Amino acid sequence: MTTSTARPSDNIPPLAATAAAPTIQGPAPVLMSLPRRVAQLALGLVGFGVATAMMLHSGQGAMPWAVLDQGIVDRTGLAYGWVVFGVGLLVMLAWIPLRQKPGIGTVSNIIVISLVIDPTLWVLERLLPDPGLLAGIGLALGGIVLLGVSTAAYVGARLGPGPRDGLMTGLVHVTGWPVWLVKTAIEVSVVVLGVLLGGTFGWATVVFAFTVGPVVQVAARWLAPSGLAGHR
Repeated sequence: MTTSTARPSDNIPPLAATAAAPTIQGPAPVLMSLPRRVAQLALGLVGFGVATAMMLHSGQGAMPWAVLDQGIVDRTGLAYGWVVFGVGLLVMLAWIPLRQKPGIGTVSNIIVISLVIDPTLWVLERLLPDPGLLAGIGLALGGIVLLGVSTAAYVGARLGPGPRDGLMTGLVHVTGWPVWLVKTAIEVSVVVLGVLLGGTFGWATVVFAFTVGPVVQVAARWLAPSGLAGHR
């Protein structure tokens, strides 16, 4: 007599066995509601303007784009707000080969940040007319962190990046490089040009150039659940 040693699973057709296997799915994408996106955009832009003013008033060195703005102000004699506005428009020209599309966030960036910086400087000059070393270090470091978080907030809202961050997200999309690397490369290049034009340079400028990218990357985990650079 021959004893059958067939196992129960041997009688299951291949297709049925495949269908019976559990399917492992990744986490569902996190979608943000429109009110949250609008709030992130507004708060991010205001925070960016405040952070820029904090670094300017610290006396420890401005952020790279502000170094460039200061250099242009020194060369032309134009008001700071107008320079920020004009540089933003010029940077948008670089969007053309990168195929970036402006949105409400793009226009808001140019307007809101230009309007927030001067009033914030006015307040800081009255609260801390001559910040000492410790206060200056606090303003500079606080400005770096706030600016990184603010960048992740308004870019993560995906209502259209600002001119400068549209340049960043466009290069991320084209090159495939990580955000922190692209952001750092842009900041270093801008600060060199700004110094050549006569902008203010200090230790805080160096720290900003090499740390704001990682701050944006970390903050994006919560503020940009859909990512900072979209696929087109």
